[in-house]
Amino acid sequence: MREQPTWRIPAGILGLLAALTFYGVAVASYAPGLIGEWPTLAQTLVYIVLGVIWLLPLRRFLSWMETGNWNPPQ
Repeated sequence: MREQPTWRIPAGILGLLAALTFYGVAVASYAPGLIGEWPTLAQTLVYIVLGVIWLLPLRRFLSWMETGNWNPPQ
């Protein structure tokens, strides 16, 4: 366990907040114009995919926040 605090954790939290805010605003701004005329089920599937896709880089990001290395431990 770490004995000294590191700058990566608060910087990572702020960066994650900023990135998620940007991503959410982008999806909320552009997706309705692109898929607004689609059937409801298709729209639901697109929004589910867009709501989960941000999780893909999260493991590496959290690994960097904890260890300073972008590759997760094996």
